[in-house]
Amino acid sequence: MLTTSTAAQRVHDLRAELRRQGLDAFIVPRADEHQGEYVPPHASRLAWVSGFTGSAGAAVVFLDRAAVFVDGRYTLQAQTQVDAALFEQRHLIQQPPHRWLAEQTRRGMRVGFDPWLHTASDAEKLREAVEAAGGTLVAVEENPLDRVWADPPLAPIVPHPDALAGRTSAEKRAAVAGDLKKEHFGAAVISAPDSIAWLLNVRGGDVSRSPLPLSFAILHADGALQWFVDERKLKAEFGDVRVAPRDAFLPALDALKGQRVRVDSATGAFAIHARLMAAGAVVRSGVDPCALPKAAKNPVEVEGARAAHRRDAVAMCKFLAWISREGPKGELGEIAASDRLEAFRRESPEFRDLSFDTISGAGSNGAIVHYHSTPQTERKLTPGELYLVDSGAQYPDGTTDITRTVAIGMPPAEAREHFTLVLQGHIALARAVFPKGTGGIQLDALARRPLWERGKDYDHGTGHGVGSYLGVHEGPQRIAKLHNSVALQVGMICSNEPGYYKTGAYGIRIENLVVVKSVEVSGAENEMLGFETLTLVPIDRALVVRESLTDEEASWLNAYHARVRAEIGPLLDAQTRAWLDAATEAI
Repeated sequence: MLTTSTAAQRVHDLRAELRRQGLDAFIVPRADEHQGEYVPPHASRLAWVSGFTGSAGAAVVFLDRAAVFVDGRYTLQAQTQVDAALFEQRHLIQQPPHRWLAEQTRRGMRVGFDPWLHTASDAEKLREAVEAAGGTLVAVEENPLDRVWADPPLAPIVPHPDALAGRTSAEKRAAVAGDLKKEHFGAAVISAPDSIAWLLNVRGGDVSRSPLPLSFAILHADGALQWFVDERKLKAEFGDVRVAPRDAFLPALDALKGQRVRVDSATGAFAIHARLMAAGAVVRSGVDPCALPKAAKNPVEVEGARAAHRRDAVAMCKFLAWISREGPKGELGEIAASDRLEAFRRESPEFRDLSFDTISGAGSNGAIVHYHSTPQTERKLTPGELYLVDSGAQYPDGTTDITRTVAIGMPPAEAREHFTLVLQGHIALARAVFPKGTGGIQLDALARRPLWERGKDYDHGTGHGVGSYLGVHEGPQRIAKLHNSVALQVGMICSNEPGYYKTGAYGIRIENLVVVKSVEVSGAENEMLGFETLTLVPIDRALVVRESLTDEEASWLNAYHARVRAEIGPLLDAQTRAWLDAATEAI
């Protein structure tokens, strides 16, 4: 990370700083002041202190013990990255930090937290847990870890063309402000970088793999917008937007005294809530007012997504054709494979970046859901094993995310059986037709049913939202077991990615992106919706047990492959086209 000190030395230094500040413990979330999924290096505090680099987690460091909290996706990764002599490993969902704190805090202890790195609801859970044990939760003015961090990023902020956005910033601001006015709000504080990028039709580069500018904004019910940003990053004029430096943000919150103000419960830092309350504003937690209109892509954005996926499919087909030739030789490593895939994507003039660090897992490494190859952990692609690659790219007209699992040589019979179960779940979700108002939680079981019937499951969601040249993970919609009251709407882009993971052997995941569309159903009494598949890349037929598929499932796969061949084939070179023709033959 940002220092070459050992993990033991970093924990030692943190504890020394806790003693200096009169604290007995400190909570280290994986978050920055915007509560985003991706954080810049200067805010990667959890990775620095613990070594854990996953996208969800936390740590609690006492003077005499410490724990790191990760969910089921990262159990194996944390075991390899985190020193068990320094940190106990706990489950982020089953035993979250506030519960562990309630068990470990002793009377009179002072437990510190950074009010910019926690939401108001999270802070309240922590306060209740610590106070129940007789301790005090302390909002620190100086984060004990921040003495080692570099300066904040200063990537340029550039306009995102209206021709790609589909609506002007002024139109978006007027629409969102109108919604605020209808709900009797005077203003909304917007702290999510992707919401600000969407609302202002801008893109930046402060965050790895996502074109986001870090900043804050206040949108008023009359449509006026104050944007608090380091002006050194601005490379254009932004019309009627009132631009102010970042240090003017807190005083601007004070000026909202007496107004009813919305703050997003998921991305609004506790520090924002506290400042507004102290100023005399009426604070109401709710959903970011940009979240739903941003998630429901307009027709221009949907067409852009289609173009981006066709472009991305060319690179993926070149890669999979290359893997089919090089993989069985037994000499190709995971890192070289992912590097080659990135090189294929970079052949496109429209390529801007990867949308996340590629997951390239051979054999048993594929069973680690969010595996990251290193020279110490990588394996060779070996005949008789599976290879899983989860990757994506950022293009000006869309963001992609695709997972393919392929056989290297002759696959094991058991792996083919499990792959077919995953494929059946994928097809069931892809073919789903459902009434308007249906949420992702109601569809999740469709993808899991074939696995459930065999006593198997996977410990991650089935689908996440995807942005339009924004974050590869986007809310508020999702397809998962966890409760989510957000109904799927026309234009929402989601992933369809069931999987199965056998520890120590292989991982299987089949991921396409889909967009919600209207569906005509004869005699329907409600407006009906379904999915259009955006991703156009073959699914490995060598891993499919045809006898296990119904005729309807086989027809879906054949029709999908026929579409891939028709739309992507003409864009390929002769060698790759020959591979595609074979890879998309009917089963």
